[in-house]
Amino acid sequence: MKALFTKDTVRRGVAAHSAIGLICCALLYLICVTGTAIVLYEEWQRFEQPDAPEMQAVTPSAIDTAIANVAASETGREPTTHLFVHMPTDALPRTTITTDTQAVHVDGKGAIAVPEENAWAEFLLALHYRLNLPAVWGMTLVGLFGAMIVALAVSGIVAHPRIFRDAFRLRARRRDDVATLDWHNRLAVWTLPFALAMALTGAMIGLFYISGSSLAQTAYGGDGDAALAPVFGAEPEADDTPAPLPRVAPVLRYMAREYPAVRVSYLILHDPGTRGQHIQVVGEHDRRLIFGEYYAFAADGTFRGTTGLADGTLGQQFAASIYNLHFGNYGGLPVKIAYILFGIALSAVVATGTFIWLDKQARKGRPRPVIRAGWWGVTIGMPVAIGVTLIARLIWGNGAPFVAIFWIATLAITAAAMHRSRRAGARGTASATPGFAP
Repeated sequence: MKALFTKDTVRRGVAAHSAIGLICCALLYLICVTGTAIVLYEEWQRFEQPDAPEMQAVTPSAIDTAIANVAASETGREPTTHLFVHMPTDALPRTTITTDTQAVHVDGKGAIAVPEENAWAEFLLALHYRLNLPAVWGMTLVGLFGAMIVALAVSGIVAHPRIFRDAFRLRARRRDDVATLDWHNRLAVWTLPFALAMALTGAMIGLFYISGSSLAQTAYGGDGDAALAPVFGAEPEADDTPAPLPRVAPVLRYMAREYPAVRVSYLILHDPGTRGQHIQVVGEHDRRLIFGEYYAFAADGTFRGTTGLADGTLGQQFAASIYNLHFGNYGGLPVKIAYILFGIALSAVVATGTFIWLDKQARKGRPRPVIRAGWWGVTIGMPVAIGVTLIARLIWGNGAPFVAIFWIATLAITAAAMHRSRRAGARGTASATPGFAP
């Protein structure tokens, strides 16, 4: 029976299959590397803009002044739908106000100091969150890769029944594939709880759009806000009739008086300048994984209650804990250092996994030197490309095209490595041919 495909077609198919696998591994590696770097998200912002005013605390009256100043600066623009006030925190001791059109740092008296310029940190976060793709597609893809890590971790344990017994068997001095295999297995064991926690929470965050949209369509008639209301609270009915901005000083004083153990991290004005406006406070709780509790206030400062992220259903508390658990935003610097070390180890596990596959192919008589070179280009090129974008930020400023710089640098390094391997292979073939001098 005649073969369905010619040998040349099969060879091209194998090459395409290998290339697709390399791309998937590269994206998984990129997610791990950027996740490690973004643990220092607040520190990167401070490094990126060292001249922004910093303070450990700010007075309620200064916040009122700052909101009024920002609102005055937007006179004549389309009214903002939300106004966010980032209060000083231990990780980022700055007061920043963000609207639909701008973000500015304010000083301790409420005066606008400088525009917020943290485009590089935001680029790094977007690269990890959604691979610089549109939000729905990018976050869904990252969520699927999170699920892939879970599957790889579980299947790796099943495939290596002695993996825990050999947890401290490391033949690192050997200069062959045995050392690579040992590094892969040992790091995988040592980082297994971390990898599973990061993968599960990453999958939940990344697949939020799909799960939320499906829930809204099937149970809430397509109303996304209604679908999220049982977890994050419902929005009051809107009223676009113009009204004076509310004063937030009484709200902050109420929080200090009634909830002295809660540290306000965000203040949110919903539909500011309208009759439907209301105020929401995000308060951090010590020794809790939740990112905070929502405290709702009317425009006149009347307290309306909490959402229940701190003491509501287990589902609410779990949902509010995913973000901090994934990014290490708890426990201060020691936890961040631990996350960085585990993140480096997880990145190494992904990188060595591909090398192990290439080693197996070589032992079967199917060496892939060009793909191996390309993978070396990826593992070295992506961290180098991130460094190049940071250098671009320091030289060109906040407006540098970070996305283009990163991908061009990554592709250039990878292509150069593969081209060098092809040339080396061609020289080797030529030198092995009788009568042909290289």
